[in-house]
Amino acid sequence: MKNKFDDLDETFNVEETMKPVVEVESINVDSSIDKFEKISDDIKKDYEYSRGNLYSIIEKGQEALNGVIELAQETEMPRAYEVAGQLIKSVSDATEKLIDLQKKLKDIQSEDNKKGPTSVTNNALFIGSTAELSKLLKQQKDDDE
Repeated sequence: MKNKFDDLDETFNVEETMKPVVEVESINVDSSIDKFEKISDDIKKDYEYSRGNLYSIIEKGQEALNGVIELAQETEMPRAYEVAGQLIKSVSDATEKLIDLQKKLKDIQSEDNKKGPTSVTNNALFIGSTAELSKLLKQQKDDDE
């Protein structure tokens, strides 16, 4: 079957040696979601572990502080009061880190809500002339019918 482009091929002495190339790029959304969920689970585990450690540090610090204050009151030694002051600072720093941990988790969760896959883009690139594209489209149309 002869079409209107065959005359042009003969006129310009063009052979049909080039075959059209179609490349398709796609994104596997399922693997992106799995990675996202795995990261989210890791963050949750790390948060719970860090929070547990901070609670433990604060509790032990408070017990130690009570002991040091008793010792300082009994001995009235300046060094014991100095240690008590340092321990108070350490416990207050740990409680501050606990609050910072809450804020960091909130920031991470707000970032996660923004980053999720929103859309999938499939790009198709045709390399060839418009005549070749027309032939390819016509051929596909004939194959579909």
